[in-house]
Amino acid sequence: MMRSMWSAASGMTAQQLNLDTISHNLANVNTTGFKRSRAEFQDLLYQTLRVAGTPIEGGSEVPTGIQIGIGTQLSATVKDHSQGSVIQTGNAYDMAIVNGETSKGGEGFFQIILPDGTMAYTRDGSFKRSSDGRLSTADGFLLQPEIIVPDIASGTDPMSLTVTGEGIVSIMVNNEPQELGRIQLATFVNPAGLNSIGQNLYTETGASGTPNVTDPGSGGAGIIGHKKLEISNVNIVEEMVLMITAQRAYELNSKAIQTSDQMLGIANTLKR
Repeated sequence: MMRSMWSAASGMTAQQLNLDTISHNLANVNTTGFKRSRAEFQDLLYQTLRVAGTPIEGGSEVPTGIQIGIGTQLSATVKDHSQGSVIQTGNAYDMAIVNGETSKGGEGFFQIILPDGTMAYTRDGSFKRSSDGRLSTADGFLLQPEIIVPDIASGTDPMSLTVTGEGIVSIMVNNEPQELGRIQLATFVNPAGLNSIGQNLYTETGASGTPNVTDPGSGGAGIIGHKKLEISNVNIVEEMVLMITAQRAYELNSKAIQTSDQMLGIANTLKR
């Protein structure tokens, strides 16, 4: 019975971690470019009371063994990098990575340089124009390759900025288009292996593989959707169902602990 209590306790711990993951998804339902996580579990070690195939009298053997499991544990939280819905914003500095003819669901990430020189990656294309004209994230981290948008004093209208599907950025200067640069995207063999660091950013890990930097629309990367944003891929209804399932599983494990406790109580009251 003590074994059952520890098994049920591990189940309660696992469901708490499951609920933590679901809550994080729901908290970011309106976060631009957010990718939901999924908790995965695995069973723990087994106590073997009888090994299958054990020889018995008469030259036969035991067809099945006896193994008692001792619970569960969280094995991984996996990022779902499926594309979220794309909305039209009309903002000249907004960009989304969307489906292209050669991409498999708008793959790829914008490249962001952090203050310490580390390269980070994001699906959040809600860029801002800094005081010196450079495109950056809301936290001031610069987009790479660097794009500098001239100000009105130089004969341009920053709101005339255009970005083609292939990532070519241009602006009208004295009623003539002028190219400012080209956005490049990074793709990974295993994007689920990227390390989330907050602020809608990821960093490379050994599991993700090295980034393959390419032009939008080539090398399997998606194309740029200008004046658009990709919203979170969290499905509220699905998360609510998962939450209810986690709650019921937590309750069942607590019932198992209560039942084990009652059985121990009965055993303690036995008399000769």
